[in-house]
Amino acid sequence: MIKKVNTIISPTWIYTADKNNTVLEDYSIVVKEDEILDIHPTKNVFDTYDANDVFVLSDHIITPGFINNHTHTAMSLFKGYANDLPLKSWLEDHIWPAEKKHVCEAFVKDGSLIAIAEMIKSGTTTFNDMYFYPSQTAEAAVEMGIRANIGLVVMDFPTNYASDPEDYLKKGFEFRDDWRNEELISTSIAPHAPYTNSDKTLSLISTYAEQLDLSIHTHLHETEDEVKNSIDQFKLTPIQRYNNLGLLGPNLVAAHCVHVDDQDLILLQQNNVNVVHNPSSNLILGSGIADIPKMLDLGINVTVGTDSSASNNRLDILEELRMAALLGKGLSKKPDIFDAKTALKMATYNAARSLNKSKIFGSIEVNKKADIVAINMDSIFSQPVYNPLSTLLYNANQGGVDYVWINGTLKLKAGQLHNIDLDRLKNIANSWKTKIKTT
Repeated sequence: MIKKVNTIISPTWIYTADKNNTVLEDYSIVVKEDEILDIHPTKNVFDTYDANDVFVLSDHIITPGFINNHTHTAMSLFKGYANDLPLKSWLEDHIWPAEKKHVCEAFVKDGSLIAIAEMIKSGTTTFNDMYFYPSQTAEAAVEMGIRANIGLVVMDFPTNYASDPEDYLKKGFEFRDDWRNEELISTSIAPHAPYTNSDKTLSLISTYAEQLDLSIHTHLHETEDEVKNSIDQFKLTPIQRYNNLGLLGPNLVAAHCVHVDDQDLILLQQNNVNVVHNPSSNLILGSGIADIPKMLDLGINVTVGTDSSASNNRLDILEELRMAALLGKGLSKKPDIFDAKTALKMATYNAARSLNKSKIFGSIEVNKKADIVAINMDSIFSQPVYNPLSTLLYNANQGGVDYVWINGTLKLKAGQLHNIDLDRLKNIANSWKTKIKTT
């Protein structure tokens, strides 16, 4: 008996990102409602299933939806605003003053909409965010139909959003309560950084995270100055300080980890901390190059993120993966490491694992959510294709992303956003540019 389903996707290749890093050729993905029902040989899939929508994608490779594991979506409105500056000056002299003038609910909602459109066009189906006014980011994510893990940001100093750590936490937990039943939204506690949070605040966050079983999302060891200042003030590196305060563990997602000595690496390994590599942002801000090959050798779970548009200028995970692979080879002087499967796992299964969501998404497997990306390999930039995964890593970019499904729903069709008005978003961006530029 032929079974009725929603969608059948028939590409040339499928990279599953499962435990065996399987690559399938001439198989089809069968989607029923929001889940993958079957992965079936294409030659007889239509003998078994009848679909409402069929996509025959010759010369395409399917991957799990990409996960941008560290970003600040609303900051897309500061894209290009303060380029070519080191992190301290970039933050203190430009970004923080601009945020004080302009960040509000409307800023966050509008900036998030623009960033999400770019991420979907780049194949991202989930992002891990940290910023103010989380309800506005959540509203934008649900409106656009993308998954978001939203950090309940905490700092020790006042901003437009909150006045002190208790106020940040109060507002964050209210947001969490309001959105707990929305499938696309999950939450973590997000202490901004070691240099913006006191020991008292970090200890409180550690307690809340344990009691509420929440993950923690933070910046850690991003610059040499951050590490030096911590040693001067606390006689400890930030990682050692976090360890003493009970923050290191498998629920910690630590962005950057650029300047990490062997002692700190062992602490990350022993505590099963998840690291987010942000190669382009680290390079643009002159922060340095993280020794990802050494982390991988130690078995640390490494993922990838873009950071914000303000410190990257693009939200293209494929570009980050290529950059990560090249930097890893150059840093280690070992061209045979950091292969395509290692890189692609960072943006799929590894990231889902870091968010405690690997049983739900992060790989192409039966009964997982249908978060799926199809990338065109027929471009002149990709031909000829000897090894599809290698070609994907070194030749593909956001321009090759043709189709995106999130929760089984089509969000990008033949390279065009589905039911998203790009002209409206461009007008919003230009309106904010005028406002920011003239104040």
